Amino acid sequence: MARPKSYHILLSDDELKKLKSIIRKNGTSKTLRSRCQVLIDLDESHGKVLTHEQSARSNGICKATVTNIVKLYHTGGIDAVITIKRSINSDNARRKLDGRGEAKLIEIACSPAPEGHSRWTLRLLEEEAKIVLDTPVGKNAIGRALKKTGFSLTGTNTGVSPKKGMQNS
Repeated sequence: MARPKSYHILLSDDELKKLKSIIRKNGTSKTLRSRCQVLIDLDESHGKVLTHEQSARSNGICKATVTNIVKLYHTGGIDAVITIKRSINSDNARRKLDGRGEAKLIEIACSPAPEGHSRWTLRLLEEEAKIVLDTPVGKNAIGRALKKTGFSLTGTNTGVSPKKGMQNS
């Protein structure tokens, strides 16, 4: 025998319209789309109500996720469900260099090394980046950006891209 429901979802007409409009938008992420669909599936005031297991199966998620979405709705309302909180440790939150910054950095690394040095080092690039770029960038971020583009500080850039294995033009 199944346990009785501890949380009941009763959406107002405005909330239902809001959820359906979010689902219809092209730029909506899969996570947000499935959260909205779960609430619509479990809504007791409009149409047929699915069980947690049926909703999970139809949306391609696990039952625990459905339970978490329901708890999130009851603790924070519909706004808590439709906002996705990013972890401060995620890659996008920690990213120091954008595309323009990386381009400037590569431009600096391709220029002749400072006087008294045979080549650029990560420390030298870090000092130069402080001057050229507005935000200070650490040597680790500089190293990641150069590695991502296939740039080598050893001066042995052969023009071969590590990802494609082809000559760059």
